[in-house]
Amino acid sequence: MPGKLQVPRISDAIASTLERRILEGSLRPGDRLPAERELAVELGVSRPSLREAIQKLASKGMLQSRQGGGTFVTDALETSFSDPWADMMIGHPNLREDMLEFRRMLEGQAAEWAAERATDADLQRLAQSFAALQATFESDDTAQRSDADIAFHQAIGDAAHNVLIGHLSGALLRLMNDNIRLNLGELKSVPAASRLLIAQHTAIYEAVRDKKPQAARSAAETHIDFVRETLAQTLRSVARRETAERRLATDFHSS
Repeated sequence: MPGKLQVPRISDAIASTLERRILEGSLRPGDRLPAERELAVELGVSRPSLREAIQKLASKGMLQSRQGGGTFVTDALETSFSDPWADMMIGHPNLREDMLEFRRMLEGQAAEWAAERATDADLQRLAQSFAALQATFESDDTAQRSDADIAFHQAIGDAAHNVLIGHLSGALLRLMNDNIRLNLGELKSVPAASRLLIAQHTAIYEAVRDKKPQAARSAAETHIDFVRETLAQTLRSVARRETAERRLATDFHSS
């Protein structure tokens, strides 16, 4: 006699739905879930079943409930990748070059797939992030420009519709956030650099928008090549400046 059909528990189905939203980026690290009553109505389930599903995801480390403050998406999917690497980059600066080489491969592929797969909603989000990035080039706020740069590249990664690319892109960009800020800070003194960066981001955006996969890949790779070279120059400049300051301090104390 055949075995009984296994019917999935409602809470498992709810947990799977929420998990899928986290994987696809509809729910991001730091996002707060809607109020329990509101989310139960949206999903068409009971509040006890929803509560059980949330507990399942909390036990996986994907959600975190705060006393009296709601339930939030954790960054577990990304920190499991980036945390050890962040420590390694501090002790081994040469890893930056490997990270940028990997980022070139990843973002080139992401841009190509985004040009092939982006939906109207993806393109709308990308247009918004591109406009926000453009606006920051008129500001001296390096932190704001860095955040807008990360958001733009994240939108490209998400539009590629590959879960791993979406999450790895986000993890890599956050991992290299300090380097991005350092680079942008140094480039502020080079007028031509800002024009080049705007042109590079425009080329990526337009190739994705116009559904040109190879042009999108090429534009993304050209941008990362520029970042690699300018970051190397930046780090050399910082090292020279620190060396000169140490010499000056030594001369001052010995005089």
